[in-house]
Amino acid sequence: MPKDTIPYKLPPETRELLEAAPNVTIAQSVEHLIELATRDAVNGWHEVAYDVPGKGNVVEAKVCAVKNGIAANYLEPYMRRRDPDCMVIGDERRTDKPTYKARFGTDFGPVRDETFAWMKTQNLAVFPFQAGMPGKGVDAFVVAPDNAGFFALGLALLQGLIEPQNVPEGFSPKSVIYVAPPFRHTHFEGKQVVVHNRTPDNHELFSYNLYPGPSAKKGIYGVLLNLGEDEKWVTMHGSTVQVVTPYGNKVVISHEGASGGGKSEMLEQAHREEDGRLLLGKNIVSGEKRTLTLPSSCELRPVTDDMALCHPSLDKGQGKLTLMDAEDAWFVRVNHIEKYGTDPHLEEMTIHPKEKILFLNIDANPGSTALIWEHIMDEPGSPCPNPRVVIPRNIIPGIVQKAVDVDIRSFGVRCPPCTREKPSYGIMGLFHLLPPSLAWLWRLTAPRGHANPSIVDTEGMSSEGVGSYWPFATGRKVDQANLLLDQIINTPAVKYILVPNQHIGAWKVSFMPQWITREFITRRGGARFDKSQMKGARCPLLGYLPSSILIEGRTIGSWFFEVDKQPEVGEAAYDIGAEILTEFFHKELRDFLHQDLSPTGRDIIECCLDGGTLEDYNKFIPHEVLSDED
Repeated sequence: MPKDTIPYKLPPETRELLEAAPNVTIAQSVEHLIELATRDAVNGWHEVAYDVPGKGNVVEAKVCAVKNGIAANYLEPYMRRRDPDCMVIGDERRTDKPTYKARFGTDFGPVRDETFAWMKTQNLAVFPFQAGMPGKGVDAFVVAPDNAGFFALGLALLQGLIEPQNVPEGFSPKSVIYVAPPFRHTHFEGKQVVVHNRTPDNHELFSYNLYPGPSAKKGIYGVLLNLGEDEKWVTMHGSTVQVVTPYGNKVVISHEGASGGGKSEMLEQAHREEDGRLLLGKNIVSGEKRTLTLPSSCELRPVTDDMALCHPSLDKGQGKLTLMDAEDAWFVRVNHIEKYGTDPHLEEMTIHPKEKILFLNIDANPGSTALIWEHIMDEPGSPCPNPRVVIPRNIIPGIVQKAVDVDIRSFGVRCPPCTREKPSYGIMGLFHLLPPSLAWLWRLTAPRGHANPSIVDTEGMSSEGVGSYWPFATGRKVDQANLLLDQIINTPAVKYILVPNQHIGAWKVSFMPQWITREFITRRGGARFDKSQMKGARCPLLGYLPSSILIEGRTIGSWFFEVDKQPEVGEAAYDIGAEILTEFFHKELRDFLHQDLSPTGRDIIECCLDGGTLEDYNKFIPHEVLSDED
């Protein structure tokens, strides 16, 4: 193609491969990519396939146009969710992540050259975008095989496509995504691999698979984290919602946590039973059910779904954390939508969207309406646990377009059941109030938790890593730990809570704890409690908790707060769970005792390792946790 076809500066390697490729399609718009996604469909189906030496024609995905967008399905169940070990670092800059050389035994350079050589033989699709906040993010560019139009569409929806006539003057990509799916089979034994190669002038991202989670979404997240690490700010891993009570009170909650920790669910209305009641929980031993009547729910105004950009230019100097969305669309998991009527708001939004949307792992046929409760089967009788839909922000009702000040930062943890017969770390109550120093420790350990639906490896208790965004970061844990601690210290007006999901002791609760906590805390104007309302948890790592709460005249009693009082659990099983949790914290926190850790951070971690009390944790960051009694 002529060098002047793309009227802005590209890295030399990028321009060279575009000039060599037999054909290059410059995406004019999202609508153009929707057409490209199924351009060569036969009987309504477009097969995304590649010739792989020794394997012949390998079909990665089947794509069809549906009435409400594009539906894409991967043939391998493995490709339907993110592999947590997909990221490797191809350069020699400072990192705690596995390097390409350590994992594969050779330098990345030769494979990089092979990637470019392969791409020069392909028909390509390209477009520019800006990762992060306009004016504060990263100019970026994507190069992909044009038969993978659905992947390019997902990236364009998530990150935003700059149409050719709107490319800003001076646009110069500092990050480029190269997509080469066959290399998964020729070089990486069928595994998802995404290589970050941080050169002095360009953050290159090589996506060797077509699941957008590790690259189009989390790969770009890594680019933003790398930029923030250099400039001393953070892109948080959390959803954010402005909650408005029936009485007009407003509270902004940002909910963080590992994948499966309830970020998307924080933006959903509480799921109701057919009679309108809320199912608080079902006892897994006795089968007893507890319900709650809540006549009206708070209004939800979504702000962020997963990536919250906390750029210093947003700070208003009021002691709160100010943030805005770092994405143009949301990658929403819908495994919990199992039937019509579960979430009417989300169902209506996806059945009759104002714009075409992308469905992944949803069982749909050409010309049909894709339904988010129709999940593809991994095998007969076993639905995929990670069905997704990519929804543009601008079609989400009530969306907040501007930056917001956060009142409460909550942290979600997937918890297993805990009983006398099978003790576990499922000892958290409906919600806990944390001192800032403990809130920081939870963000360092970031438990991935029980039965995670979003990723491949879900066994046992493991850490998602610092900030719960560590799987996407390219640098060092200690640097991110320092940034998070500084962020907490510099926002003294923010309160911190801990919220479980799935189980509270012997009670199966799904995401009801965070939905009820959201309603309760917003109705009372925030997480401000006095000393008469809260008590120290039996396990110090769990901060403070109430013995009961009253919401709209309904009491939720001690069994849902003090798990040791549940007759199916008891103190002995609780203490075993507390020991499991404590040992996990100790194991994870020792890795942060690096020479570059801030002195305050070192003191907090050493306090934990020495069996610190709540009183000890309150001393490190002198923000008010509990007010004096009135």
